[in-house]
Amino acid sequence: MDNRTTTPHAVVIGSGIGGLTAAVALHARGWRVTVLERAASLQPVGAGIGLAPNALRALDVIGAGDDIRALATWQGDGGMRAPDGRWLARTSARAATERFGDLLVPVHRATLIDILASRLPDGTVRTGTPGTLTDPGAAAGGRRAVVTTPDGDLPADLVIGADGINSAVRPVLFPGHPEPSYAGLTTWRVVVPAPDRPFAPHETWGRGALWGTQPLKDGRVYAYAAAVAPAGTRAPDDERAELRRRFADWHDPIPALIDAAAPGQVLRHDVRHLTTPLPAFHRGRTLLLGDAAHPMAPMLGQGGNQAIEDGVVLAHHLPPHGDPGAGLAAYSAARVPRTTGVVRASARVARLLTFTSAPAVAVRETLMSLSRFGPGLALRAFDGIADWRPPQRTYSDRAQGPGDGHEHARR
Repeated sequence: MDNRTTTPHAVVIGSGIGGLTAAVALHARGWRVTVLERAASLQPVGAGIGLAPNALRALDVIGAGDDIRALATWQGDGGMRAPDGRWLARTSARAATERFGDLLVPVHRATLIDILASRLPDGTVRTGTPGTLTDPGAAAGGRRAVVTTPDGDLPADLVIGADGINSAVRPVLFPGHPEPSYAGLTTWRVVVPAPDRPFAPHETWGRGALWGTQPLKDGRVYAYAAAVAPAGTRAPDDERAELRRRFADWHDPIPALIDAAAPGQVLRHDVRHLTTPLPAFHRGRTLLLGDAAHPMAPMLGQGGNQAIEDGVVLAHHLPPHGDPGAGLAAYSAARVPRTTGVVRASARVARLLTFTSAPAVAVRETLMSLSRFGPGLALRAFDGIADWRPPQRTYSDRAQGPGDGHEHARR
């Protein structure tokens, strides 16, 4: 008997962090998976990502958590600073681990993509192959979904729209829903060689601007910045020069990191978020995850982390056979409230960054400095986020097979 006639088939549109996590998790549940990627390779457009305890626990479900923990670099102190170098709030790796039960690990996105892709069978990912949803399918009636590719149509028992903030799948499922809106901020990202002198990981907050510096295991540094700016504006010369204009007089090692970037290496993107949540993340046999479902401001660093959660929770609720309808409804029920809360929390922090007047910035610095009374106070913004745990299986579910069961994730 041809196993493909009995094994359910999922088609994932997009090979980013969320799409690959879902693909790995579904493969482990017994699904046959095809991942369609428009780009010619899996090398992501991006720089670094901070994987928080919630994402590490989700990655444990697919056997990738310890691979990431091995890349941890943050061992000592860190915190929030002012542009002149003053520490506004201090915390430590130990305090974060004690509060949330796991590490915070900054990694290059390409490293994470490689770790996820290595857990898929050869031929699962088709690069240079765009996919267009032409029929979302119907779970109740059994009609399969259809994705059209340059090589023909792909019928699927399940389609996963993991095609990012500019998702083409989202308006097919929810026509007329508001598109992501501009958050008033633009961001820059770059990975550069580490400076000669050691430094503590930090975020530095100024008037309408922010800089973050995180060391990576491979000896490089992931640096990111954000600033208030009109939507769509770009540097008249290049973005490294723009960073110099904005941040060259900030404390060390910021100027040296800017100088270490090559011309054209700095990535810039405007921040858009979906402040009006979707009513659900699925329709028929098609669903959304990651930035396609809940784009958010990056101020809490949770965009990729929430996409990883999405993929693991989805696979948890989908059976390895039969109608996926109930599982998709359970996925929406679990993920819409969870991600809506994180989107709103990220938007609140983004609004703090838009303060540009001296009195408002002084008040913000005073509030931040209160955390000097204890490192735990600086971590409270992540309560209810970083302490999330993936769904757990019951004893009877474990007897039935991997991944079945009921969700006990913290909201």
